[in-house]
Amino acid sequence: MLTPHALRAHLLATRIAGTVATTREESLRSYRLFAARDPRVLIGIDPVWAWGERDVVELMARRCGVSADPRCVSGPEVIDPELTLAALDAYAERLARAARRRAAVLIGTGHPHRLLGFYAALADALSAAGCAVLTPAQGRCVDITTRFGLRTYNLGYVRGVALVRDGDPERPGCEPGAHTHSPLPVRAVLDAAAEAGGPLPELVIGDHGWACGAGQLGFEAIALADVNDPAPFVGEAEGRVSVVVPLDDGVRSDYYLPLTRYVLNRACLSQ
Repeated sequence: MLTPHALRAHLLATRIAGTVATTREESLRSYRLFAARDPRVLIGIDPVWAWGERDVVELMARRCGVSADPRCVSGPEVIDPELTLAALDAYAERLARAARRRAAVLIGTGHPHRLLGFYAALADALSAAGCAVLTPAQGRCVDITTRFGLRTYNLGYVRGVALVRDGDPERPGCEPGAHTHSPLPVRAVLDAAAEAGGPLPELVIGDHGWACGAGQLGFEAIALADVNDPAPFVGEAEGRVSVVVPLDDGVRSDYYLPLTRYVLNRACLSQ
C-alpha cells in the first residue's frame, strides 16, 4: 500500500504538487476573469458571494497553497502537497461512501488525454462494488463556444467515463476525446438521464465543467483541479462542490497511477 509519505514524494518528483508547470501569470489572469464573472472561467458555477480578485487569491492560497502575496505576480505556481494529500483522503472517503450505498455515479472529464486512466480505474472499482456507472446521452451533440468559434461535439464514453469528441467531419477529433472546460456536456447528460426517467447520479466525479456544472445543479460532486481553475474551489467554498483536490492536471497520464492506487486503497476499493 502506498503510504502518504511515499505519495508526497511522488507528487513532488512529478510536479503534480510542489512547484508546478502552471505560472503565476496564468493563475492571476484566471482570478481576474473569475472576479469579472467571465463564463469561460466560471465553467458552470454561479457564485453567490461577491468574489473580487483579492478574495480569489486568498481562497486559492488557503485551498492550494499558492502565494497570497499581492507582490508575487510571476514565476511558477506552488501547490502544497499536504493540501493535496488531505483532499485525496476526503475524495477517497466520498468514493467509499458511494460504494457502501451502491450509489449511481456519473464520471466525466474535460482532460481525457491526461486523466482518463485515473477516472476509468475509479469507474471499474465502483462498478465492481455494485455502483451503477451511468452512461446517458451517448452520441448526443453539444454545441460549445470555443476560442475558434462555435463547435459541435459528440458525447461519448470510454470505460464508463464521459467525454466529448469533435463532431465536425472536417475536423475529426483525436482519441480519446477533446479538452473542454464547458459545463454544457454534463447538463446534456443530466437532462438525458432525467428525460429517460433516471436513474440520476448520487455522485458526480470529474473536473472542469463536469464537476462545476453538476454541483451548480445540486448534485454532489467531487473534483480534481489546477490552480488556474478557481471555479471548483469557489464551488467548494460555497458548498456546491464537496471536495476539490488541488494538483497539476496536465502532467503525463502515467504519473497519476500512484494517486489512483492511493485513492482506491483509502476507499477500500482496490481490486
